Amino acid sequence: MKKTALLVVFIGMTLVSCTTTKSTMKTVSLEGTWELNYITGPRIAFEGLYPEKKPTIKFDLAANKIAGNNSCNQYFGALIVDGNKINFKDAKMGMTMMACQGNGDSVYMDTLNKIESYTITDDGKTLNFLIGNVVMMRFTHQM
Repeated sequence: MKKTALLVVFIGMTLVSCTTTKSTMKTVSLEGTWELNYITGPRIAFEGLYPEKKPTIKFDLAANKIAGNNSCNQYFGALIVDGNKINFKDAKMGMTMMACQGNGDSVYMDTLNKIESYTITDDGKTLNFLIGNVVMMRFTHQM
């Protein structure tokens, strides 16, 4: 009798635990404006590359376009995405041509053209651009 009661309690607890561990998937999206807060590669500190204005990127998924500011010039192009793969190299980017101080703008654009994929954190606040498994650029979602 004790074994039957223990078995019933065990089965009951198992069923309860199965229903309480289900998690809801939160959809995260590229949509919106993101501000750069990390870039790898240059020997100059991030604040030295972008002392006055941080680069931004804006994704318009409905129009399949990207636009942004590389800390000096505006840029724009087509959005080429396949799953988590992203291609800026073939996006036919256009850009304004203002004279810029330093080389933060060119470091940003050169790195952007090498990006292969992206990840977005579960909370949807951080966008990472990667080459292979290495995070090359990190952005924060702007509300």
